[in-house]
Amino acid sequence: MNATRFTLAVLAALVAAPVQAEQAPYAGQEARAIKALAPERIEGLRAGAGLGYAKAAELNGWPGPLHVLELADALSLSGEQAARVSAIRERMLAEARPLGADLIEAEAALDALFAGDAATPGAVAAATARIGALDARLRAVHLEAHIETYPLLTRHQRMIYAKARGYGGGHGHGGHGHGGHGNH
Repeated sequence: MNATRFTLAVLAALVAAPVQAEQAPYAGQEARAIKALAPERIEGLRAGAGLGYAKAAELNGWPGPLHVLELADALSLSGEQAARVSAIRERMLAEARPLGADLIEAEAALDALFAGDAATPGAVAAATARIGALDARLRAVHLEAHIETYPLLTRHQRMIYAKARGYGGGHGHGGHGHGGHGNH
């Protein structure tokens, strides 16, 4: 009888643990300045970091400017290539950083609606529409940098890039080389 109770107690604890975790997946995040944004994401948005915005390009063999510059020696970039990729990156950052700051501000405004008991369907719709538009533009900025970078590299350089970034298989899509992931 004692063994049965013990077994039931252990089983109950095993079942309860995942349920408790599912009921509080955001535990600890209520202390964030902006509840929906992790501090690392805020830092990345301010810096103009890729944050996964260009995965569609990177995973389909369209290299990003940051990683091309990081791999300049391995890719045997010419001075002209390096200068042009640098210019692409600088233009991207010049647009991405203010958009990131605007996105942080928009998320803070949404957070404030709920923190101040001012959330209404109309106010939330307007705030989320702004967030969505900023997020879409930021993603486009990062993707456009990959589009500009792609034709500056030879097919051979794109293959070296893919290998250096750890993208295996050698099966690029749409004739654009090898796939991969990451930021710029």
